[in-house]
Amino acid sequence: MKDVVKILTDLNKTVSCMESCTGGYIANEITNCEGASEVIKFSAVTYSNEYKIKMGVSKEVIDKYTVYSQQTAQAMAYSISNYAHSNYGIGITGKLNRIDKRNLYGDDSIVYVSIYDRDKDKYNNLKVVAQKVSREKNKEYICNLIVKKFKEISKN
Repeated sequence: MKDVVKILTDLNKTVSCMESCTGGYIANEITNCEGASEVIKFSAVTYSNEYKIKMGVSKEVIDKYTVYSQQTAQAMAYSISNYAHSNYGIGITGKLNRIDKRNLYGDDSIVYVSIYDRDKDKYNNLKVVAQKVSREKNKEYICNLIVKKFKEISKN
């Protein structure tokens, strides 16, 4: 994640995160890096639909596409970017090889990630298949994919 912090610092850009299944792992990895205070504006862990909605995700998006969808990840990324006035918003929702008794639909091993670029009004999406490893290792895997995606985004 230090590469992402450097990219954001060099570009004079900021990021905010709204995470569900990763439980703040991405924000934690950012704040583990020197210079994090220059780039991270805000982070929220929104495990419940209720708090996704309170943070600005439309109930209609969740109802129409489900909480486990690319559309919800995009709405999370957009909402957190606007809430914090950050250049980028990261939204993450999905399941890490777990049945959600409150939301029985969707694959139990798919995670949706969206990195919203507010300056370009563009979504950069990832659909990740959770590995057959621990939750912590899956969070690390997702984080590594986000780092790779940020490197791609910064070249454009």
